[in-house]
Amino acid sequence: MNPELSQDLSLFQLVIHASLPVQIVMLLLLGASLMSWWFIFIKLFTLKRALRVTDRFEQEFWAGGDINAMYQRVAAERDSAGEMERIFAAGFSEFMKLRQQAGLSLNVVIDGTRRAMRATYQRELDGLESHLSFLATVGSVSPYVGLFGTVWGIMIAFLGLSSVAQATLAQVAPGIAEALIATAMGLFAAIPAVVGYNRYTHDIDRLSNRMESFMEEFSNILQRQTSKVV
Repeated sequence: MNPELSQDLSLFQLVIHASLPVQIVMLLLLGASLMSWWFIFIKLFTLKRALRVTDRFEQEFWAGGDINAMYQRVAAERDSAGEMERIFAAGFSEFMKLRQQAGLSLNVVIDGTRRAMRATYQRELDGLESHLSFLATVGSVSPYVGLFGTVWGIMIAFLGLSSVAQATLAQVAPGIAEALIATAMGLFAAIPAVVGYNRYTHDIDRLSNRMESFMEEFSNILQRQTSKVV
């Protein structure tokens, strides 16, 4: 290959000399990719902590300790508590409030406890799922944005040949190469976003199932203990 052509086809030169629409597409894809990686790492640490705290709390809860003491600890450490711990605290707090109200049946108390836990569960789930929609959007849209840049770049490259009597590789290659960079950047932004979205959705689903199972089991425990007292 001609050394001069190789120099013209360097990545930096292609990006610098690309047409303005293609440069805008590249800039958008670069920004989307950087934000995707930021959310991927943030979500990685968040879910690791959530799983670790959930495992610790379940071991403590099913070890048969004092529920009142456990509630006091979670209430005192609410800001640093895990998702399942906050669900437990919300349910137990509502249970104690309803128990102190005269005239309420057991079913009403348990239903109120379940609703309190369900509301907290939904808030915690929304927090765990934050930024996943952005990853899904980047994963689905980025290839098309890159394709738009490619189509535009190739169109400009061929339009530039309309005033040339004889087209050569040196005239066509830079325009096509800069256009293909947009497609490559679109894939570079989309693939990690899709992988991260699928992975974290799976992890959140598993954690969600564990929280739902805990809510049902904790409600049954409170119902059995209350029935014995009554």
